[in-house]
This record gives sequence, structure tokens and C-alpha cells, in this order.
Amino acid sequence: MTDDELVLAVRTHVAGRGLPGPATAEDVAAFEQVVGHPMPELLKRIYLEVANGGFGPWQVVSVTETDDWFSDCPDITTAYRGFTAPDDVLPSGIVPLMDRGCAMWTLIDFRTADGQMWDWDPNLCCVRHAPAPIGQSLAQWLTDWLQGKAHEGPYPERVSIASGCRNS
Repeated sequence: MTDDELVLAVRTHVAGRGLPGPATAEDVAAFEQVVGHPMPELLKRIYLEVANGGFGPWQVVSVTETDDWFSDCPDITTAYRGFTAPDDVLPSGIVPLMDRGCAMWTLIDFRTADGQMWDWDPNLCCVRHAPAPIGQSLAQWLTDWLQGKAHEGPYPERVSIASGCRNS
């Protein structure tokens, strides 16, 4: 699917859910300044053209605080700061996008134009090995969701845990 087709498919899929209106360009730009990397274009379009959070298999976090909280965090800035301070457990530019419960998150890499997706699951081993790429772009991840193939638990494409982990 093209980005235009994906934006339309997401809009159609979430129609009637009562999601917040789209984010503003100013709010997206402010978050990009916090991260220090541009938001992948497809994600930006969905936030600006569809809804300020709530889309996706477990409802992605809003760019700014809305009346709806889609995780334990009111917005994506709070989520990002929670993952990057004080221990810097995530590489700079990896952004928590969707809270899956039980300390698991789906993350997106702002350092990549296509928004490579990551998994965060400290339940598999330890916090040090919690983040791992899943080998999917945002477009692939959204397509899986739209086709009913989204994963709730560990992603099958996840890069395996380091074999030298003493906590595994």
C-alpha cells in the first residue's frame, strides 16, 4: 500500500471510535525537537490527518495530552522522557509509541525514514535487553494491524536476546 492508501485505511478503520481530532503541526514539531529527529513521515501524516493518538492495535500514545489517555502516560513526550531518563535505556531517537500492558511497548525509530519498529519487553530477560528491532517498518506494522495480524505479545520477528545475558 502507498502512504496515501495507508492513511485512508487507518482513517476508515478508526472511524466512529471517538478518537481525538488530529494533532497540530506545531505540536508535532515540538515533539520532534524533544527527540532530536524528525518523525517518520507516515506517522506524522496519521497524527496530522487522522487522530492525535488512539489508532493502532493497542492505541498509540497522543502527541499532546487529550481527554483520552492511551497508556499510563498522558502524551508521547512523557513516555519518551520516561524511557530516556535517567538511565538512557533506549538509544536516542527510539520512541515509545504504544503501551501493550505488562511493561511491554511497541517503539518506533525516528532515526529511520520508514519508521523501523522495535519491541520493548523486559519480561523476556532484563531491562538491558528489553529493546530489540522487529524487522518491520511502520507501513508493514500498520498493514498487519489493518489485516488483523497484529501481535500482542513478543513479536515473532524480534531480534533474539543476547545469549550472554545472565538474567535469561
